[in-house]
Amino acid sequence: MDEIIGQFSATASGLWRHRWLGVAVAWVVGIIACLVVALVPDKYEASARIFVDTQSILKPLMSGLAVQPNVDQQVVMLSRTLISRPNVEKLIRMADLDLKTQNRADQDALIDELMKTLEIKNVGRDNLYVLSYRDTSPQKAKRVVQSLVSIFVESSMGDARKDSNTARKFIDEQIKTYVAKLEEAEARLKAFKVRNLELQNAEGKDMAQQLSVLSDQLNNARLELREAENARDAARHQLENEKSQSADATTRSLLQESAGAIATPVLDARIEAQKSNLDMLLQRYTDQHPDVEGTRRLIAELEESRRKEIAAQRRVAMANPPVVQTNSLASQELNRILATQEVQVASLRARVGEYSARLARARELMKIAPQIEAESAQLNRDYDINKKNYNDLVARRESAALSGDLEGAAGVADFRLIDPPRAAPKPVAPNRLLLLPMALLLALIAGVASATLMSRVRAVFFDGNALREVSGMPLLGVITMVPSEATLVSERRDRRNVSIALGALVGVYVVGMVVVAFLSGWMG
Repeated sequence: MDEIIGQFSATASGLWRHRWLGVAVAWVVGIIACLVVALVPDKYEASARIFVDTQSILKPLMSGLAVQPNVDQQVVMLSRTLISRPNVEKLIRMADLDLKTQNRADQDALIDELMKTLEIKNVGRDNLYVLSYRDTSPQKAKRVVQSLVSIFVESSMGDARKDSNTARKFIDEQIKTYVAKLEEAEARLKAFKVRNLELQNAEGKDMAQQLSVLSDQLNNARLELREAENARDAARHQLENEKSQSADATTRSLLQESAGAIATPVLDARIEAQKSNLDMLLQRYTDQHPDVEGTRRLIAELEESRRKEIAAQRRVAMANPPVVQTNSLASQELNRILATQEVQVASLRARVGEYSARLARARELMKIAPQIEAESAQLNRDYDINKKNYNDLVARRESAALSGDLEGAAGVADFRLIDPPRAAPKPVAPNRLLLLPMALLLALIAGVASATLMSRVRAVFFDGNALREVSGMPLLGVITMVPSEATLVSERRDRRNVSIALGALVGVYVVGMVVVAFLSGWMG
């Protein structure tokens, strides 16, 4: 702590030793700074306020049909990128600021100056923007702000239309590409379907499902065939029973009639003749007469022959029964049913044969079905992806066209000029009331710095310890100076004069600030 106090005391003593140099430098710097502040030209600010209305009645109505851009973000980005070199060049031409430029270097310098001084500020969160510019000429500042307002409004419309056209052009190019891809995919799919026509199924079933369906159909057809054959056999059996019953009854009747109708007329005539002859012989002879016995023996032989002839004819009639014609209603109905069943059996046999052939063919195709189905799935997947992308692009193109029309009808936003460009009658810069105290502070700092620098250049030791530290030699003793009365009076006079000089400098600045404040109030 003692060292710090000693260093501060030594520094203060050095400053006091060169006090008049510091005062002179402070006066010189103060006067120069005051002149600079006084000679700085006044700058007038021109400004305009614009309200950007991003809420449009068409947006909720067109929701889902057109692309709804983030208008707020577009406006913010537009405000940040408005002060660009092309826009500033356009602004210079619009405000006639290039009349005094002689060459390209002057024009570049003017562009750089405008890019630094032009301001676009967003006031609050209500899309309210303030465009401002400062210049020594209020008319010039007003023209610049007015041109900047025009560029602000025109840039939004042009960019929106340009973005919409660029997007539509890009989408059209992509649609052409996908049209070519779709045509190529459709050609491959068509060739595949023609090449594998027998594997196609209208219901979209794979080969295993088709094989299962064919197997079920074959089993059902076989079952129906067995049912039809059983029904046919039953009808045939019933018809045969009906015919046999009718034939037995008829045969018995015919046999009875035939038995009664069998006759041997020759034998019967001979027998009758012999019986008449026997009667005549018995009238003349006895029973033991040889002629009577011979005649009886002959009659017996003829009757035996007659019995044998009748038995032979009956056997022939039993071996060849007469054809029986049955014309009953039951027989007719059974014949109709039998004919129908025969037709159905034939049809079902054809169906079973067809299904069997189909099933055999399907089993052969089943061996190559996985590869074909994988190829079909790949083709369909590629086609579906291209078609989906194509449909999406077409929908987006329509949406982009509708969005472009929407932007053309409503614009990105509604720019409303709240305050037209206006230059303030009172200069806004420089702020001399602020610059004068800063100039006074600068002058005082310059005086202190000059005195400090001189004390370092022409160093004087005010303390024995400092001398010992600098020289590195032992200090034997210190001789203290006792100031006389005249010396003390001289020091007091110097302190008074220094205070008067510095007070005069501060007083001059205070008077200057009062004058500036009075003039500012009078002009306002």
